[in-house]
Amino acid sequence: MDEELRSLTERSRKESGGSADHERLTATGDHDELAEALTAPGQPLWARELAAFRLGLAGDRRAFEALVLLLNHRDPQRCASAAYALARLGDPRTARAAAALATNELRVAYALHPVRLLVELRAPESVPALITTLRRRLRPHDPYRRVALACVDGLGALGDARARPVLDEAVAHPALAEAAVHALARIPRQR
Repeated sequence: MDEELRSLTERSRKESGGSADHERLTATGDHDELAEALTAPGQPLWARELAAFRLGLAGDRRAFEALVLLLNHRDPQRCASAAYALARLGDPRTARAAAALATNELRVAYALHPVRLLVELRAPESVPALITTLRRRLRPHDPYRRVALACVDGLGALGDARARPVLDEAVAHPALAEAAVHALARIPRQR
């Protein structure tokens, strides 16, 4: 069993109290049954998350909306699970959704997993969204250092020259300086 699926299954089993519904959603191979759990009224969050995750891993695009909502959840474990499933879903809307979440200043406290997902996707939206998010984090006394560090590391991993100016700015911030220097070293110099 996939390690992420195992972790989610254990967490959701605890949330469900080990219910028969949980065991059914864990065992079923029927995508229609899983999709029903996403839309049926009165479903608990653990059931929707488990169904969306399993559908996402299977490449079933019916999971997309639920996974995007979970990617922006206040619970970091739900965000991490959603990002993992979205990266494997293969839906062309994923990068746009992750970029919108990463750059939404009203939800910046939950931007860490969308930022990491953008790096993993390596989509055309990734570098511009990371640059925008990092630039906003360079304000004095910004409380979202983990998001800023994820942007710096991600921009280094993506190796796109468009990131040089914002990474140069990040070098001036003590909390980001070392990571920014390493990120800049990963970006090839243009000749």
